[in-house]
Amino acid sequence: MQHVDILLTRDLDGGDDPFEREAFALRFHRWSHRRELPALSGPVWAFIDWVLPDIAGIEVCRRLRCDPLTAQAHITMIMDDEDQDDRRRALRGGADDYMTGPVNRAALLERVLAARVREREAGAGHIVGRGALTIDLAAFQARWDGRPVTLMPNEFRLLRYFVEHPGRVFTRSQLIGALGKQDPALDERTVDVWIGRLRRALRGAGAGNPLRTVRSLGYVFDA
Repeated sequence: MQHVDILLTRDLDGGDDPFEREAFALRFHRWSHRRELPALSGPVWAFIDWVLPDIAGIEVCRRLRCDPLTAQAHITMIMDDEDQDDRRRALRGGADDYMTGPVNRAALLERVLAARVREREAGAGHIVGRGALTIDLAAFQARWDGRPVTLMPNEFRLLRYFVEHPGRVFTRSQLIGALGKQDPALDERTVDVWIGRLRRALRGAGAGNPLRTVRSLGYVFDA
């Protein structure tokens, strides 16, 4: 059974009792940036409010990214409205995605379980690679010539998709669909943020820049 720790910056409508279903066990932690992180036993998914009483949610997001315990966490920013500029700021600040609040237990469970099931089905005992790049889907780990490529969840899934379809140009909307991010709809410029972070991670591991921008079309992975 896979354990998932969920960090919340507000009380959850519907309660925060543990939840179990077949292969997954979810534990909820009401948490503040003023406190130490709780004991974590599995992958972390943090739901951070854009506006908090004494700190901006985007700053909490940055702090989680800087902490080794939560650097690879999936971070969802809970926005108060549909402001596109705020959404882009959240993604540039390190969030993986966003949703409009307030968030209740049912909506949260639906999002987390759907994503974990997709990852489990895609990654069971499966390794893909292209040249010096290998991606272990079960371990959620990418390596370039043996060196780890430090990736957040969306960038990991994006890299896997590119590697499985080398030489093919994908539009932004196609990449959003490939990651299962159509509902709620994402701003297509969100993809540019993902690509930027993915490029930095690849360069940091010595892979250069195998992702090429095709003007007016999208992006392609050059094998």
